[in-house]
Amino acid sequence: MKSLQQALRSTRKAAVAALAALGLAVGGLITLTAAPAAHADTQICTQYGSTTIQGRYVVQNNRWGTSEAQCINVTSTGFQVTQADGSVPLNGAPKAYPSIFNGCHYTNCSPGTNLPAQLSAIGSAPTSISYGFVGNAVFDAAYDIWLDPTPKKDGVNKTEIMVWFNHVGQVQPVGSKVGAASVGGRSWDVWTGNNGGNDVISFVAPSAIDSWSFDVKDFANETINRGLAQNSWYLTSVQAGFEPWQNGAGLAVNSFSSTVNIGGGSTNGGTTSGGTTNGGTTNGGTTTGGTTGGSGSSGCKVTVTPQSWSGGFTANVTVANTGSSAVNGWKLGFTLPSGQTITSAWNATVTPSSGAVTASGLSYNAQIPAGGSQSFGFQGNSSGAYAAPTGFTLNGTTCS
Repeated sequence: MKSLQQALRSTRKAAVAALAALGLAVGGLITLTAAPAAHADTQICTQYGSTTIQGRYVVQNNRWGTSEAQCINVTSTGFQVTQADGSVPLNGAPKAYPSIFNGCHYTNCSPGTNLPAQLSAIGSAPTSISYGFVGNAVFDAAYDIWLDPTPKKDGVNKTEIMVWFNHVGQVQPVGSKVGAASVGGRSWDVWTGNNGGNDVISFVAPSAIDSWSFDVKDFANETINRGLAQNSWYLTSVQAGFEPWQNGAGLAVNSFSSTVNIGGGSTNGGTTSGGTTNGGTTNGGTTTGGTTGGSGSSGCKVTVTPQSWSGGFTANVTVANTGSSAVNGWKLGFTLPSGQTITSAWNATVTPSSGAVTASGLSYNAQIPAGGSQSFGFQGNSSGAYAAPTGFTLNGTTCS
């Protein structure tokens, strides 16, 4: 991003997402709210308009660099740019940064976020993205990861990490190329500079990446190693979106997830119980059950936070280890109701897609420490009204 971008950003008034109509029904081993309302897409055309999805992420139009019209269609899992008029010089700042984020950005904090969080306290920060690109625009597709010496929730941070998944046209990051690095098992060209408001380090992929799961902490550590941050600093937000210079209609974030694990535990980008967000996405309430696992004094608790709409749903699952010893290589078994089929998952491998399924932790979240938790989620299709999964077992042990 360029100095003009930061200058314009400093004038924005961030929208504050609201949560309303919270409700929770409790009873038995599994507790559910009443059936949620159907999800409806949300169209945003206002300059700095935003909404929330999944009860934990903010999606923002963020048209900060042009007076031309830009609109995004916000879905239950991401967004698509539907209108992106005009163009700006390729040697200057982009038109906008339509994006989705976990954390705080100009006082707009995603629901339930645990950011800002000190880097030294973060065990891992897994995230995943699925992008949709177009060929008739000049743009970059990038993560924007913000770091600051203080737990700042407003204004410009000290250091901005950009991770360029793709770029089309004659555009380049702030500053100059200073070398290469291997981060997250991939090779990157590294650029550093200052846009007049903050330091910027950019990691540019040599070829397009349309989807990837990685740990934000890896890029933060590389930034520390290069002297542009310190371990005592704070991670304030994890964002993913696009910087268009020309056109941009059709660009899409199909799905996004961001989790920040503080110490041994796990905290999602925020989970709410029941209620409706201002973007029209309805949270289906909280489902709780229990499983046991691990050695020593065992016990655990499973919390499922669903959202549903006509023909589909998402479920965010937190597995808490209430026992006295760690659970290594966790596998959570459960049964999906008839008519439900899983189409995608994040922070876990879930197989098969229907019936009796097993969710397995990934390399970065395979252990659930005593007193800690891990979280994952999945999206699916449903032939009827949403119903909760049943029969939770953790590493073969059923809840008592």
